Amino acid sequence: MTDVVIRRAIRADLPGIIAMIADDQLGATRESVDDLTPYEAAFEAIDADPNQLLVVADRNGEPIGTLQLTIIPGLSRRGSSRGLVEAVRVAASARGIGLGSTLMEWAIEESRNRGCALVQLTSDKSRTDAHRFYDRLGFENSHEGFKLKLS
Repeated sequence: MTDVVIRRAIRADLPGIIAMIADDQLGATRESVDDLTPYEAAFEAIDADPNQLLVVADRNGEPIGTLQLTIIPGLSRRGSSRGLVEAVRVAASARGIGLGSTLMEWAIEESRNRGCALVQLTSDKSRTDAHRFYDRLGFENSHEGFKLKLS
């Protein structure tokens, strides 16, 4: 994958990022590529925060993968920071070439470079293929996650 560069996302990448997020069984029910306005506001907030990294895997100017890495300073684990990985997606046209592993390896290394003691993520219980993928990368299913919808 020498033709793929992982870089910080720019505003022009938003349509491609949102298309990837919407292109799965869960995203299709909660995302909309028809109106980017709410995504633009979210992008501005993410881009302005030094503890947030929204990245794309870029191949010839086209975003074909994405993830968001949040660095969370904390008091537990002797004041350690942790990397939180969210919204990992690979475009349908780029699946099966190892791009997901490349993105996750990048997130792990970036977390390490920023002094994090661990990397964590959540994955919807219905995403059994993703669970096997994270297991293969060495992630341990060590916790139960809980969410409370506010709207």
